[in-house]
Amino acid sequence: MVHIIPSRGTHLILIALLLVSVLGITTVASVRGQNTLDAQLQEAIATHGITALAPAPASSAAQIELGRLLFFDKLLSGNRDIACATCHHPTLASGDGLCLPVGTGGVGLGPDRKIGHEHRFVPRNAPEIFNRGDPLWTSQFWDSRMTRQPDGSINSPAGAQLPGVDVLDTVLTAQAMFPVTSRDEMRGKAGDVDIYGQPNEIALLDDTDFSGIWQALMTRVLAVPAYVDRFALAYPDVPVEELGFEHAARAIGVFEADAFTLLDSPWDRYLRGDMGALSDDAKRGALLFYGDAGCVSCHSGPLMTDQQHHNIAVPQLGPGKGAESPLDYGHGRETGVESDYFTFRTPPLRNVSVTGPYMHNGAYHSLEAVIEHHGDPATALQTFDVDQHLPTALRDTCQDDPALIATMLSNVDPLLQEPLDLSAQQVADLVAFLEALTDPAVADLEQMIPATVPSGLPVQDTVEWFYLPLIRGRP
Repeated sequence: MVHIIPSRGTHLILIALLLVSVLGITTVASVRGQNTLDAQLQEAIATHGITALAPAPASSAAQIELGRLLFFDKLLSGNRDIACATCHHPTLASGDGLCLPVGTGGVGLGPDRKIGHEHRFVPRNAPEIFNRGDPLWTSQFWDSRMTRQPDGSINSPAGAQLPGVDVLDTVLTAQAMFPVTSRDEMRGKAGDVDIYGQPNEIALLDDTDFSGIWQALMTRVLAVPAYVDRFALAYPDVPVEELGFEHAARAIGVFEADAFTLLDSPWDRYLRGDMGALSDDAKRGALLFYGDAGCVSCHSGPLMTDQQHHNIAVPQLGPGKGAESPLDYGHGRETGVESDYFTFRTPPLRNVSVTGPYMHNGAYHSLEAVIEHHGDPATALQTFDVDQHLPTALRDTCQDDPALIATMLSNVDPLLQEPLDLSAQQVADLVAFLEALTDPAVADLEQMIPATVPSGLPVQDTVEWFYLPLIRGRP
């Protein structure tokens, strides 16, 4: 018998073939694993009816530009010291970076904005305003005190004083009517003087005189010739004497819809068919979100909110709201129904990785903490650490009375009553998915800030230098 002894070259060839075979098997396994994740996720997307969001409805360029100027103009505040943009700033992911906003009388911009003398925090967190122009929205505010009815009419705190849907045809445009009426946010207190030392005439009006407040503001605005010209361009068929604050609010709303509609997050790209847009971690997180973690029960649909109200036992903190201060009954303030106490509308999640602090009062600063709270609200409420989660100015406002805690826990949403035991890896995967909801364009919104506004009031406040990298994603 002849024995053939392989040469050194033959050995190398055999080794190479073996490596190719092994690598090939590994690659196939990897592809199959990837395909399995995608197949499962595509099934979940179909099951829950998730579709990509549509672009904002088209509006006239003149209305958008008018809205942009008004959005950044402090003329709309009673003391001429705060604009819509102060609490919804483009360099702060359309929020203010604070647990609770600092309204009129405050100084600065961003997380280090300071409360003015004899003023207080605004009771609820300033929400981000991304994608609010989508027609799927039927409510506004944390307590949904403004809602669009099936017939198109809008319910609001102003009742019959709210102008009709011929101008305010969406909940977003109607919402813009109300921050200017809030004493804490923009209107100020009776007896206030503005930045020029002149009496604040807007603050002298009664809180329920919405029509009077809006008329007084419009008198201010139309006293500026450049605004008269801007309104003529935006509403060429409306005589100047027929212009109302609803025309200003509509312009602000269409500007917000145009400027803050962002549709190119990794998740958006995945929904449009780019299977490589999400990492495997994010895909696993999405499967948890739409599966075992149950997040989709409330964060449903393309907007990632059911627009319903839930008590998830978020600690009560801040000045509180209305007669119940220092408590905030949330949606229960609107319904008067005890079972609605401490319920708040489910927030949407687009760009959520950069829009903290989270919850209706900014109780948490990290997505991990938010996930942990959802996993076991009872434990989270009972062990809430004010030193860890709250700035010094809010620590003493946290309500920790045992009777209150027991009351809140007695009405926790049934969806969250059973603790959810998530591993550290599952939490990390959920965070990866939530981060994939952020459009990179969120870091480049400062171009919308005008250099000047028609009133001549200053546009720019100071954003603390250390905060911007958190938005931009840089170390």
